[in-house]
Amino acid sequence: PRMLSTINAIEKKLTDPHGLVYRYKSSDGLEGGEGTFLTCTFWLAHALALAGDVGHAKEVFDRAAAFVNDIGLLPEEIDPCTGEYLGNYPQALSHIGLVNAAWAISLAENETNST
Repeated sequence: PRMLSTINAIEKKLTDPHGLVYRYKSSDGLEGGEGTFLTCTFWLAHALALAGDVGHAKEVFDRAAAFVNDIGLLPEEIDPCTGEYLGNYPQALSHIGLVNAAWAISLAENETNST
């Protein structure tokens, strides 16, 4: 129950209208705004898969994976208004998040199908 409450809080308090996740929502003293952080979005998909909500995990995963470009690269962040890439590009951590979330979703699907 605690993890489900955490997942719900993340979705309620840290997502933009498109369902992408921010690292945090507070003033950090730096100029400019904070974009949504793809790694956090993939972590949310991963957590949903581990919690057994495979359908929702796939939806969250697909939203983040939609930002893979034509040569398979991802940025660190996405501008929530324009969809433009922000931050480091390419960002290895975003790719690691994608792979781990895909793996967790696949395992959860296999577990669901084997029972």
